[in-house]
Amino acid sequence: MSQVRFGLRAKLLFFSSFLLTIPWLGYQYVWEMETYLRIGQEQTMVGTARAVATALHERPALFDSQSAYLKDVKPGTDLYAYKITYPIRLDGKLDDWQDYQQLTMEYGQQNLISQVTAYESSSLHFRHMVGQYDRYLYAMFDVTDDTVLLRPKSSLRIDKNDHLQIAMTDANGVFQRYIVAPTTQGWVNAYLLKPDLESLQPDRLETQIQGQWRNTNKGYQLELRFPLAMMSSKIAFAIVDVDDPVGRATEHIIGTANPSKVDSLGTVLVPSPEIEKILKGLKYSNARVWVVDKHMRVLARSGDISKAQGVNSAVQTNGVQSWWQYVESNWLLPLYYQILTKPPADFVDDLRDAYSLQGQDIIEALQGKPSSLWRLSSDNKAVIMSAAHPIYIDEAVMGAVVVEQTTHGIRTLRNKALERQFHYILLVILISTLALFSIASRLSWRIRKLRDETEGAIDQQGKIIGDIVPSYTRDEIGDLSRTFTSVLSKLSQYNAYLENMASRLSHELRTPVAIVNSSLDNLLLEQQSADNKQYLDRAKQGISRLSKILSNMSEATRLEQAMSSNEREVFELMELLQGCVAGYELAYGNRHFDFSASGPSIFVNGSPELFAQMLDKIIANAVEFSELDSEISISLESQERTSVLSISNQGSLLPENMQDQLLDSMVSVRKQQNTEQPHLGLGLYIAKIIAEYHQGNLQINNLTDKSGVVVRLVFKH
Repeated sequence: MSQVRFGLRAKLLFFSSFLLTIPWLGYQYVWEMETYLRIGQEQTMVGTARAVATALHERPALFDSQSAYLKDVKPGTDLYAYKITYPIRLDGKLDDWQDYQQLTMEYGQQNLISQVTAYESSSLHFRHMVGQYDRYLYAMFDVTDDTVLLRPKSSLRIDKNDHLQIAMTDANGVFQRYIVAPTTQGWVNAYLLKPDLESLQPDRLETQIQGQWRNTNKGYQLELRFPLAMMSSKIAFAIVDVDDPVGRATEHIIGTANPSKVDSLGTVLVPSPEIEKILKGLKYSNARVWVVDKHMRVLARSGDISKAQGVNSAVQTNGVQSWWQYVESNWLLPLYYQILTKPPADFVDDLRDAYSLQGQDIIEALQGKPSSLWRLSSDNKAVIMSAAHPIYIDEAVMGAVVVEQTTHGIRTLRNKALERQFHYILLVILISTLALFSIASRLSWRIRKLRDETEGAIDQQGKIIGDIVPSYTRDEIGDLSRTFTSVLSKLSQYNAYLENMASRLSHELRTPVAIVNSSLDNLLLEQQSADNKQYLDRAKQGISRLSKILSNMSEATRLEQAMSSNEREVFELMELLQGCVAGYELAYGNRHFDFSASGPSIFVNGSPELFAQMLDKIIANAVEFSELDSEISISLESQERTSVLSISNQGSLLPENMQDQLLDSMVSVRKQQNTEQPHLGLGLYIAKIIAEYHQGNLQINNLTDKSGVVVRLVFKH
């Protein structure tokens, strides 16, 4: 299993990746700063709410007419006059009320004031709301009535038909009752009733209460308006249902409250124009401000939450885009905002049309404790912070001021800070990475250069054939280079000594060997006894073996000297092989030689004498390791780009995992019993040297059928 290798550059890049903790810390720092900015924004908003509340303290006139003194608010009875943006066209079609449909209330059985017959929902129910525009109070009624019965034109009674009753207290606190009972659909006015509460007789036509009655396929629709100056804060509306055209008896009365009793009237809360005047200047405060009564109903509001960002984060531009701004806006910022989030341009504002507010901050403020609250918009796009402060009148809490802002400004400032930080981080990382990569590349190049010089100085046989150029750089790699140079120089001297030792030893021993050999020859010429002659023969054989050993020891050295001084020549290989094979047949009569060649003529640039010497070494090994009368095959094949000379013999096999080692110096696998000839393991080594001299590659392997050994010499054309 191969192991993954990490170079210097990879290691430096890995350790330099820890620099990424710096931008992470910066990112966390910016988030912490955003937290502190939010705390500061919260405190500022609480201060703004306190300042507005201070302007409203101890001003009971702002709350007297606003039903703020009620202990409890009854939904459907205590009404809220929502502030209408545009005037309502009194046409009875209710089209102008479409934007306020969610504010209408349904009145049915739970709002029954009186009933003569059993109530059924299909008989009578209606939707109703009131709104305020300018100086007028508007009301709408969408009535479902199974039988619409209008007042006859000749009738003086206005209560014997379907009609609307209105009861209110005027600005002077006088209880007033009105009835809207038209004879036909269209424009209507109300009749003011006489003060007698037991009577429904009209006193006069009240033209200030005006509107439009329109019949529909399910009942009728009614739109009304009248000046706010006609009333105080108490009011009630009731729909009277008459279905019998003969008896014309009242069957059901459903309304907001009982219009016949002054004590049972409900209230209507109209947004205070006085408070709105006070808040008018706050629309420039970059916040939305609410004033609510102690029942959390809205008395006034100012500002737009979509523009209430809290912090001004606008960036001034000169209109001309530089190259840096182009790179930043088109390349960098799109990359950054894969992580960052932009504040949304639009989000859902649930309180846009609210007439009452809710929240823990308002609850605490109405208990006399300033408070603040963070909340998400319903679409989870915006974070909105609200701060509430109580309003005091006579030591009692009568309402609260609520200030709202989004965190868009803070988020934008955070993004701007992170953008600048990312700019600097990218620059630092880029410079640091380039510097580290350059250093790593320089170190890696120097180490690879030292490695290549070291490998090139020693060949595969361990012979020193080159030098290492020492580095004069004063660092660890320079010290290593100089140390390698010194070690290689010493090894070179030692190897030169070892290489010359064989020739020197051979030279020094030849003279004593020659003396001993000549002495033995002289002794053999004399008459010797049988025992002495046996000893002399053995001594003669030993001296002969010693002479051959000395010759073999110096053969490799002489061969290298011959190759260095020999001049190359081009010779035809097939012709050389044919001559050598003919000689081998004569020299080794107890072996059969089979020579074959295919392909065109092959020409080799080298020395035919050395090539023949190489063949002699290979054939000698083939003969020695083959059986008597066996065949030695010699074949020459010419391929497209290479030529292969193969020499194979039948006989003993090579030991496992020894094929490559047999071509090295001083390696032999002959058995110890074979002592006829001295062997130093140089034959195939010499053949390999000659093959490399002729740009060839010598290979030795067992035959595929395990019957012998084959030696291949591969030449490249």
